Amino acid sequence: MIERYHATFRERDKVIRGFKSEKTADKYIENWKTYYNFVKPHMALNGLTPSDVAGINTGLDRNRWLTLMKLSANF
Repeated sequence: MIERYHATFRERDKVIRGFKSEKTADKYIENWKTYYNFVKPHMALNGLTPSDVAGINTGLDRNRWLTLMKLSANF
């Protein structure tokens, strides 16, 4: 499973190289990790997210990404 993660991250790494600042790249990586672990369903996990498999009850709606954005705006 970690190899799949690395392959997916490597695709994103190519995008990050085009950023002009390390701060922007860091923010992008942090958001990508949130998406990968809490929003993106994985075929290897039977359509669940890693957070679902780990038993983390996020309480997110069907549109997980939108719900996360709304929650972060209220923080």
